[in-house]
Amino acid sequence: MATQRQRIWGWWFFDWASQPYNTLLLTFIFGPYFAETARGYYMGTGMEEEAAKAAAQAYWGFGLTIASVFVAIFAPILGAVADGTGRRLVWVWFFSAFYVVGAAGLWWVSPGGEAGMLLWAVFFFGMGFIGMEFTTIFTNAMMPSLTDKDDIGAISGSGFAFGYLGGLLSLIIMLCLFAENSATGKTLIGMDPLFGLDSEAREGTRAVGPFTALWYLVFMIPFLLWVKEPKAGSGRINIGAAMGSLVDLIKSLRYRKSLLSYLLSSLAYRDALNALYAFGGIYASNVLGWSITAIGIFGILGGATAMIASWVGGKMDAKYGPKPVIKWSIIVLLVVCTVIVGLDRTAIWGIALDPASNTPDVIFYICGALIGAAGGPLQAASRTLLVRHTTPDRATEAFGLFALSGKVASFISPLLIALVSYFSQSARMGISPVILLFLIGLILLIWVKPKGEQAVS
Repeated sequence: MATQRQRIWGWWFFDWASQPYNTLLLTFIFGPYFAETARGYYMGTGMEEEAAKAAAQAYWGFGLTIASVFVAIFAPILGAVADGTGRRLVWVWFFSAFYVVGAAGLWWVSPGGEAGMLLWAVFFFGMGFIGMEFTTIFTNAMMPSLTDKDDIGAISGSGFAFGYLGGLLSLIIMLCLFAENSATGKTLIGMDPLFGLDSEAREGTRAVGPFTALWYLVFMIPFLLWVKEPKAGSGRINIGAAMGSLVDLIKSLRYRKSLLSYLLSSLAYRDALNALYAFGGIYASNVLGWSITAIGIFGILGGATAMIASWVGGKMDAKYGPKPVIKWSIIVLLVVCTVIVGLDRTAIWGIALDPASNTPDVIFYICGALIGAAGGPLQAASRTLLVRHTTPDRATEAFGLFALSGKVASFISPLLIALVSYFSQSARMGISPVILLFLIGLILLIWVKPKGEQAVS
């Protein structure tokens, strides 16, 4: 029988194991590589470079939209089923298979600019993305059972910090040993990709898929050994009862103003943040012309600030509550996004910059550090605030609804970015919808009780 401390560490290891999907695939390695590949395809059809960049960003956005819609539809239903049966771990392992197969399948996305290859990339990335999202829902739902003390905020923040450390380490390994610079064929430390991988075929960069899958399999072992079901259940699936429970929960939202406001607020701000993660590397590739190696260094900086800030944010959450942490994180991200939308190699919001200087790069590095410093605490405090609005026996259902609220915005934000990118023919302006989403989230936070439904009315 695992001790409470082992259960907490096992639960933290899920964050460590799963974070590379976001760090390596979504943001800093595979996402930019996909942008390069898609851009080459569109330019090969005769499209001008700027239009090709926008088209590549739009393709990625539409792919994320489809995967997010799938999560939005099924997350609350499966959450209700899991709470009704008292079984969550079986779903963790079921969707872990999606994660591993989807990540590993990205190995075959070779450079060559073929339409079928772009579809393959989006299909397998979407499969892994769905797996990552669902496993997160079910593991988050176990958080209330980890402790009977008032230290959920610190546990959540430390978990995110530990996860970001894992993501940071995996990124450093990829950049130093595998991911090659497209111009030189060398890794960050000037060596050929490990194991004789062919740099011309971009095998070092493509190895990010199998590497992410293997990382997950290895580091889920502590979770497997130490994390058990928080309560016994019948194990029998009753779809009718699950749907009835979910319908009752949704109907109750009209009487639960704080929870409803929080779900709507998080609908906007969490997936504006997800959009930053999903398109940040693509933006750096398209707008600033960065190589994957440069984007990876950017990721190391952002991961380091996220790790430190998540741990500090967890302490602040435990002391002051999650709502102030969320509010100030959103404000920082609003400022950063406003800067990013006005930035390119020649100017920042109409103020001319020397195109040959590294000023735009320095500004974007600062923005990356701030995104990490605000994004980590924002995610950690968000799941803490939801715990304050639910009970352990209905936590999966609540986190499923939480995922639904997030995935509605994850459906909207990639779609808005794809549409704005497509019609404006500008990858830079395509990012602008996230500013509005962060602002909406900040305003709706006004009606959220700091202690959730634990507050005394």
